[in-house]
Amino acid sequence: MPTVHRSFLVVMPTFILTLSCPDTVGIVAALSGTLAGHDANILDSAQFGDSVSGRFFLRTSFEVAEARAEELTAMLGGVAARFGMDWQLQDVARRPRVLIMVSRFGHCLNDLLYRYRTGALDIAIPAIVSNHRDFYQLAAWHDVPFHHLPVTAATRERQEERLLEIIEQEQIDLVVLARYMQILSPGLCARLAGRCINIHHSFLPSFKGAKPYHQAYARGVKLIGATAHYVTTDLDEGPIIDQEVERVDHTMGPDELAAVGRDIESIVLARAVKYHVERRVLINGQRTVVFR
Repeated sequence: MPTVHRSFLVVMPTFILTLSCPDTVGIVAALSGTLAGHDANILDSAQFGDSVSGRFFLRTSFEVAEARAEELTAMLGGVAARFGMDWQLQDVARRPRVLIMVSRFGHCLNDLLYRYRTGALDIAIPAIVSNHRDFYQLAAWHDVPFHHLPVTAATRERQEERLLEIIEQEQIDLVVLARYMQILSPGLCARLAGRCINIHHSFLPSFKGAKPYHQAYARGVKLIGATAHYVTTDLDEGPIIDQEVERVDHTMGPDELAAVGRDIESIVLARAVKYHVERRVLINGQRTVVFR
């Protein structure tokens, strides 16, 4: 009988390394040398040196044999200490755990759940939290636990404590405010720094506050936009992750502008979540570096 040759593809773990540090000579050489010294194969890499802040930013993904991963991680720690790096190493096999918060506008929630269900967003959603019960059936259809935490002046502090309990119990990596119409306390914002994304219903900075589309209509705007940003203690002033605009004209009333806005909000928020969970966003003071 003829000899049958079988080839087996060895799948190695893939990691994403992100870092920022003071910009200086030798950073890339030190990292690439360390990776090469452990037979790690770089899949893609992007870097940026900010001449204004004087900081260097890098994102690289690589694969390495499982037997060498632990030793490589320790060596990368040494390189990080040498250059004063803020760094993170993520195992791509671990799906980021995302908690979604929503009030009574469900377009962004519905869009995120659809992308999650179809695999367009490679995440886990262990919980949805809302101050209203409007979307508990939508959550149930997607088999996601729904937590109703109604907020009043009297219950706000307790509900935020309960929210933090859910975040801890579910080991949440990212909180997404998908048109959640409550202001988070400064303490909660601080606890979630760098891991809470909000979608704002305009192209910031512009038309803040109530009824932004009525303000836009009154001003006769020709562009409708949306902004996804990290939540900070300064309302709607956090580092911007992504923005989008679409042209409108004088024939469109406030309801039509709002409809255009809903579509843009869904797209921008989904992009921001995707960039974040893929470790493409690095915070640079009040700004962000986004490696698309």
